[in-house]
Amino acid sequence: MIVTLTPNPSVDRTIAFDSIRIGEVQRATSSRIDPGGKGINVSRALIAHGADTRAVLPVGGPEGRLLAELLELAGVPRCEVPIAGAGRMNVAAVTPDGTTTKLNEAGPELTGEEADALLAATLDAAQPGNWVVGCGSLPPGVPSDLYADLVARARNLGARVAIDSSGMPFNAAVAAKPSLIKPNHDELAELVGRPLPTLGDVVDAARDLVDDGIEVVVVSLGADGAVAVDATSAESDPLWANATVERPLSTVGAGDCLLAGVLFGLDAGEGLGASLARGVAWGAAAVALPGSRVPGPADIAEVTVRTSTEPDLSMPIRLTGEQAHTPTPTTP
Repeated sequence: MIVTLTPNPSVDRTIAFDSIRIGEVQRATSSRIDPGGKGINVSRALIAHGADTRAVLPVGGPEGRLLAELLELAGVPRCEVPIAGAGRMNVAAVTPDGTTTKLNEAGPELTGEEADALLAATLDAAQPGNWVVGCGSLPPGVPSDLYADLVARARNLGARVAIDSSGMPFNAAVAAKPSLIKPNHDELAELVGRPLPTLGDVVDAARDLVDDGIEVVVVSLGADGAVAVDATSAESDPLWANATVERPLSTVGAGDCLLAGVLFGLDAGEGLGASLARGVAWGAAAVALPGSRVPGPADIAEVTVRTSTEPDLSMPIRLTGEQAHTPTPTTP
């Protein structure tokens, strides 16, 4: 069982355009809506591959009701925590080359009681040996140590904890020593407080975190793939994987699919190298799908992943910002 906590879920509307011109009327070529939020996307990707998962999320207002309906249609097992506020709706504008512009709402303000109920529901769903995954931003009103509290309390239950977030909530969670973290390039640089211009710099930062007590560090690097470091690789060559996407459609949720693939592999007893390759395949397959649709086995079969334990550590990291969450188009 992999339990996901998404404190700030959303209904994701993805709108496609031939091009985007700021300040002018835009005519969409297509649109779609999906249930969204990082942890929800992890659970959706796991469901698509037959894994056992449960999503914990707050639900309130008309957006929350729509989100619950979309999750029901997607067959996602879940625990809905009622809140007084209305959930958020995020918009992604995409163009034919796969460029994605995201417009994210802040989310509803949660009371202290609602935040406590979210944490309690997550811990109630967890069992010893389970993965518990805290993902995404925190909505207004939620204390920045929510994920740190999750790490400590889930670990006391015998569960393994993965965190994918940013800013103060991520920093606090890392200090609590989760089992696995998955920052992107920018988030890792922010966490360690220094620029990371090359793959070698990224690997060194990941090794420092492993030396400090994090069991596994997976870093997504956009067009430059993803790298993983654990205690066995901290003193040797890192694990690196990448994939080419010939026809990118949307990067929304692709990084979440990468994390889902890694956790799927680790939960099944695969080694870190095989799990990283699986994650990169899932993330790359998601980039080739519209909106935040998650890939199934047939989509993954179309992806070729390149792996190495001796990557070029002098390689400059090309992408920053939101694009660094996912494997995006590269040339062979």
